[in-house]
Amino acid sequence: MESTPWSASDPMPQEDLVRRTIASPGAPKAIGPYSQAVVTRHVPGMQMLHAAGQIPIDPATGELVAGDITAQAERVMENIAAVLQHAGMSFAEVVKTTVFLLDLADFAAMNEVYARRFQGEFPARSTVQVAGLPRGARIEVEVHAVKHPGAPGRSAPRKARVSTAKKPPPRGAKDRRPERKKARRK
Repeated sequence: MESTPWSASDPMPQEDLVRRTIASPGAPKAIGPYSQAVVTRHVPGMQMLHAAGQIPIDPATGELVAGDITAQAERVMENIAAVLQHAGMSFAEVVKTTVFLLDLADFAAMNEVYARRFQGEFPARSTVQVAGLPRGARIEVEVHAVKHPGAPGRSAPRKARVSTAKKPPPRGAKDRRPERKKARRK
């Protein structure tokens, strides 16, 4: 099933009020029972994208890209860019990534390719070494992105919330509040 590009300005079809599957022709087709990505809408105009991991498969041939980690990381990022674009987003809206590497010795080379895709603030990221990846890939990357209404090209910055409530004293700590004397009843 192939989907059409979707953006916050599109009219919201009744059947797609909450969730839409993304199937970009610019990225490899899913090789199992999953979707390239799912976009959900939570308020008018706000979209959240949850993408499956992308491995270095060339969508034109369906074959794994041969070469070192740099070549494979470039292909993975191109695949992710195609999925994001098909959803009406870009790397600017990515808020979290998870990188799976076959060998953590490839981290520095992967990091160079990865860093070129992001401008300004970087998303949160986890990187883990794994025992194996599909089709013998050396890298897989999954992303989560959020597009807020009225924030073209960049998610709206969030302000830190500062609590003004007083915290209770730690357990076992002496309460330093002045004692109140109980009024005697007559």
